[in-house]
Amino acid sequence: MKESAIQRKITIELEKRGWMVIKLIKTTKNGIPDLMALKEGVTVFVEVKADKGVVSELQKYRHEELRSKGFKVFAWTKFEEFEI
Repeated sequence: MKESAIQRKITIELEKRGWMVIKLIKTTKNGIPDLMALKEGVTVFVEVKADKGVVSELQKYRHEELRSKGFKVFAWTKFEEFEI
């Protein structure tokens, strides 16, 4: 399945659960995750990968940078339940 189709499915599932989902298309920082989800004052980031996709070193760096600032960051090939 293409990454774009996986991303759509993840977006639909998050929105069903009350999240506002924003696709981050162009940012000033390369490696930022694909999706930002907002709900009740909480922000999480989701990196979407195809089944055999690999998180790049730059993406890993950005994920850790976001985590160090208190955000949750996930890399998914499908929607997964998560705890805040």
